[in-house]
Amino acid sequence: MSSPAAAPAASSTPAKTVGLVVPLRAPNDSQIPSGALGVSVRRGRALLAATRDSLPAFTPSKLRCVTCHLDEGRRANASPFVGVYARYPNYNARSGHPYTIQDRINDCFRRSLNGRALPADGSDMRDIVVYFAWLSHGVPVGAAVEGQGLPKLKPLAGDTARGRALFGEQCARCHGADGAGTAVAPPLWGRASFNIGAGMSRLRTAAAFIRYNMPFDRPGSLTDQQAFDVAAFVTSRPRPDFAGKENDWPNGDAPPDVAYPTRAAAHKSATSH
Repeated sequence: MSSPAAAPAASSTPAKTVGLVVPLRAPNDSQIPSGALGVSVRRGRALLAATRDSLPAFTPSKLRCVTCHLDEGRRANASPFVGVYARYPNYNARSGHPYTIQDRINDCFRRSLNGRALPADGSDMRDIVVYFAWLSHGVPVGAAVEGQGLPKLKPLAGDTARGRALFGEQCARCHGADGAGTAVAPPLWGRASFNIGAGMSRLRTAAAFIRYNMPFDRPGSLTDQQAFDVAAFVTSRPRPDFAGKENDWPNGDAPPDVAYPTRAAAHKSATSH
């Protein structure tokens, strides 16, 4: 039997790639290599596409990695995986520490999937990282990719009453009137959804995702204000807690739409008066 494939080692960021932006070009299946490396690429993709079914011990929620990273992580403006491998390790403000790509993946497991961290040296983590590395082939280390992350919207005040009405009109047919999800779409609140420590629990993050990617069959059909209204309603709904959330952004640099207080922010506020 062939030995397991391993992802290439990350290197430091060359100065010439700082500020470089390259097109988002995701490889297609015909470019998956043969042998053990190709097996690892395909398995990593499968774990992201069927996360709960494949890793039930680590994913109690009803979400999958591709719930937010659409088209198997290949869609622009939907937090694509293309280029992610080339941007790690880097500094993570929420933790206040440098992050490896394994750290970032486990943040998603613990927060967005409301689950448990994968063993960093296990085969599941290895295959997910190999898939990221394959998607990022040709992207210079440290470079940005067009459409990476989520677009930045001008912050608007969301109205939960308008958002509730819009949810009923635009979202309930897929996510259910109670937000508990259906056979075609995941739950947006409740015990089986992402927890309060997830990025999607933040108003601006949720609004940007909704604005450019929802409704799924008519992405981009909502206005910025409508996206903020729906996001305000969804993020106001009950969801699982996240233990230790008060220790996030230890340097006191939490974004203004974080849905919970942090110790550093409280200390910063106290010392500024």
